[in-house]
Amino acid sequence: MTELDITVVWQMWAIIALIIGAVITYCTEKFSIEAVSVAIITGLIAFFTLFPLGVSEHGIGSHTQFGATQILSGFADPALITIMALLVVGQGMFQTGALEAPTMALSSMLDSHPRRTLFFVFAMAFIVSMFMNNTPIVVMFIPIISAMAGQLRSSASRFMMPLSFICILAGMTTLIGSSTNLLVAGTYERSLQQSIGFFDPTIPGLILAAIGALYIITLGPVLLPEHGSIESADSKQGQQYIAQIKITKNHPLTGAKPVAGLFSSLRNVTVRMIERGDSTLLPPYENPLEEGDILVVAATRKSLAKLLSSNPQYLEGMLSIAGFQDEGLSNNSDGAIMISETVVAPASRMIGRSINQIGIPRQTGCLVLGIQRRSRMIRKKMLDIRLEAGDVLLMFGYEKNMSSLRYNRDLLLLDWATKELPDIRKSRLARWVFGATIVAAAWPAIPIVLAALCGAFGMIATGSLNIRQATRALDMKIFLLIGAAFAMGLALEYTGAAQWIALQVVHIFLPYGPLVLLSALFFVIAVMTNLLSNSATALLFAPIALSISAQTGIEPLALVLTVIFAANCCFATPIAYQTNLLIMGPGHYKFVDFVKFGAPLVVLLWLSFIAIAALMFNLGA
Repeated sequence: MTELDITVVWQMWAIIALIIGAVITYCTEKFSIEAVSVAIITGLIAFFTLFPLGVSEHGIGSHTQFGATQILSGFADPALITIMALLVVGQGMFQTGALEAPTMALSSMLDSHPRRTLFFVFAMAFIVSMFMNNTPIVVMFIPIISAMAGQLRSSASRFMMPLSFICILAGMTTLIGSSTNLLVAGTYERSLQQSIGFFDPTIPGLILAAIGALYIITLGPVLLPEHGSIESADSKQGQQYIAQIKITKNHPLTGAKPVAGLFSSLRNVTVRMIERGDSTLLPPYENPLEEGDILVVAATRKSLAKLLSSNPQYLEGMLSIAGFQDEGLSNNSDGAIMISETVVAPASRMIGRSINQIGIPRQTGCLVLGIQRRSRMIRKKMLDIRLEAGDVLLMFGYEKNMSSLRYNRDLLLLDWATKELPDIRKSRLARWVFGATIVAAAWPAIPIVLAALCGAFGMIATGSLNIRQATRALDMKIFLLIGAAFAMGLALEYTGAAQWIALQVVHIFLPYGPLVLLSALFFVIAVMTNLLSNSATALLFAPIALSISAQTGIEPLALVLTVIFAANCCFATPIAYQTNLLIMGPGHYKFVDFVKFGAPLVVLLWLSFIAIAALMFNLGA
């Protein structure tokens, strides 16, 4: 077997020790991920500055010095730029509520068939990931899974990691399922002038995917963390507000017929009375709703927010009610829309006066969506209610105007209750940008980094995001973690540590037979792919695997599939694959969460593949 020309230097051992220490430190979580990542990068630069090491593309000992430029090059890597840009695209979808309609459809399915709906969503993600780059697939399903978690009153951390893992498992099943597969196939074709068939990985890949899926289903509820429920964020979500909804032209409620006196389109909303011209309709209702009707409803803050996020016509109807002129919203259309609560202060000048008389929109630039009064439930037009001390007003407006309420002596702003609300008016543009980004990312001729950057630019250019919102989407934890991972991977490569480890595996396990050698090779690649990128690991081990085939007579396809499947076992760390990094924020995961749930999966797939290889290629021990 042809050996790589590797000169063992003491720096190699130092780097191996540093990386082991770094992974342990990440897992113990005594320090933040940001602090550990900065320490790793700083330590590597200091180490190679004090103890320089010459490198070249052929190995160690040339004139080029490995130093800060190479160590920091990971921050300019296309994979990192892609992830950051996709985070901006995802933020644009969130800010506009662009996926509210499909998630509401899924929500109705969840109510009656929760298990069936979950299976459908994950099955769809798996099937599409078999034939497309799985990064845009994960980006597409993250907001859907988040909404489903909220509907199920569960934590997103219960579903995000399975989403990433299912998509990675699907990528094992076809030649184009993962870029790693194509890299190994390219090496195979250049070396042997033979090509790997599109479905050559399919049978063993589907078996491994089924085993992995069974692991996720059975042990996910036990091993996956629950980092806070979405529903627990609002401690006052169950309290009712009096609000008004006007049926405007083309309103989704026009013509809605009551069933047993209730309107099925208004879920979790109680219609207390209907103003139709000069008449007042009280329950039970019999006639369908008409344009111009004003509904006086009782609903929770969450239900009202959902209505505003579901269809632009609900927002338009609320704004068009007498006295609700869009004065405060017209001047700051580039700001974030906020929803919050204010309390009418004791001795407030607003006490005893109605909202119509006070002119709150003119004074504050914000709109009153609802009124809450603890002592009794009111059955009259919201705008005609005379305010009392202690009344809670549900306010709606842009961030600048909402912030100015902190200095208002008549209304006391509850900062803890202030949250952003999706601007549904931009949702259609955001969907177009998002769809174009997904199509471009899946198109083989367009680099995914270009598609992601164009998507991020499109979100800002269409007004779906402003610069502040886009900047906020850039997660510094992920940014530094990826930069540190690239730095460690380059240090392993340039010191010769990665190549040395690979060759030692071959020398040690070759005498014990082909199956033991394949087992050891798979294990080492699986470990390395969780420390380096899977692409770098595949490129490193593919020529070594073919060299093993030339010397031992083991079928080349067996060794190539070993590299493909092992390099795709990137489950044990968040830095192993970019989809893990994408779901780390939405799932609120810690580094150790991936180790706890992903490492057993790696071991399970390792053992499963050895059994499959022994049967497929007639390998004896």
